Amino acid sequence: MSLKVLIVGSGGREHAIAWKVSQSKRVDHIYCAPGNAGIAEYAECVDIKAMELEKLADFAESHEIDLTVIGMDDPLVAGIVDVFEARGLRVFGPRKNAAVIEGSKAFSKEVMKKYQIPTAAYETFDSAEAALSYLEGASFPIVLKADGLALGKGVLICNSLQEAKDGVKTIMMDKQFGSAGDKLVIEEFMTGREVSVLAFCDGTHIKPMTSAQDHKRAKDGDQGLNTGGMGTFSPSPFYTKEVAEFCEQHIYQPTMDAMKAEGRPFQGVLFCGLMLTKDGPKVLEYNARFGDPEAQVVLPRMENDIIDVFEACIDGRLDEVDLRFADNAAVCVILASNGYPEHYEKGFEITGLENFKGRDGYYVFHAGTKFDQGRIVTNGGRVLGVTALGTDLKDARRNAYEATNWIQFENKYMRGDIGKAIDEA
Repeated sequence: MSLKVLIVGSGGREHAIAWKVSQSKRVDHIYCAPGNAGIAEYAECVDIKAMELEKLADFAESHEIDLTVIGMDDPLVAGIVDVFEARGLRVFGPRKNAAVIEGSKAFSKEVMKKYQIPTAAYETFDSAEAALSYLEGASFPIVLKADGLALGKGVLICNSLQEAKDGVKTIMMDKQFGSAGDKLVIEEFMTGREVSVLAFCDGTHIKPMTSAQDHKRAKDGDQGLNTGGMGTFSPSPFYTKEVAEFCEQHIYQPTMDAMKAEGRPFQGVLFCGLMLTKDGPKVLEYNARFGDPEAQVVLPRMENDIIDVFEACIDGRLDEVDLRFADNAAVCVILASNGYPEHYEKGFEITGLENFKGRDGYYVFHAGTKFDQGRIVTNGGRVLGVTALGTDLKDARRNAYEATNWIQFENKYMRGDIGKAIDEA
């Protein structure tokens, strides 16, 4: 039976998912809501926003969609899976009561504390006054985290008391991240290598994918503001077999067991942001979906038919799946609009995209693009993710940076040091 699949979202992650779904021999037609100019190559784009939950469910019903895949965090936290399930529709992603693991940092920290999952020491605050008073006795640097969803930008690392006080004002009083800042988590600053591990989950079983590492800061040398991610590489040379075994035993499976014990079984993709500290791996944060841009380096290395894996997660038989990744490497460099993540212009024509056609191991995933009178133009801060495979990380890095030259648009900006940490491994 050939399937009709709907993907919800419009970024580089959803483009990577659409590309991977298009490889499945089981799929006949792909829709994406709302999609973007790159996704349109694989999917029929539908003009419904990701937060229009009932409209999306109406569409899935009227078009007899066999499987819906939710790419974005906002609709998951808002309960899109519950809306679909209430109508008897098959959908991949965690229910609302499980997606809270990303929707509330305070909730996820409490779960880690209760079930002894290694993480940084922390305190949670409902009022700015209480947070400011706590900071008077704190040691620095320290980390402030807006409790809710903030597009990957609601985390501030503060090196002094004054910086931390300004941070509390930004998050809790000025509400720069909206209602995400109604609660604040203040936690100890951890040092070490960061690693991202995405894992498929079926409510009971968890199967980690290959590792990746993101680069959050806007500028070279990890300077500048936090962004949604400026590039990634996979695998991380620092995520050794020993580290993986520790994480499976003390982090991944315990997280699954904890969520089940709380009456919130987690089905979908769990993203574990890890810090490899001198005291062992600890959880920085959880997300309830594929990372962006981690998906852009992990999915091209995955050998399974992704539809088989999605369905095993929904049906609770993930233990039957042998998850396989190629023995190679991938690097993704984000091409952004100059000025991102603050002020930037959009609407510039993008040229050179055709250079990726028919080139094995080279991909361009669209994040902020749209069609404008037959041309593809920039339509966001992060515009494209240029991904290349290689025999090893250095090879993949060389290929990715070479491929960034194939594409031109006005105000094009990228970091020049994505994957530089590879040289130190």
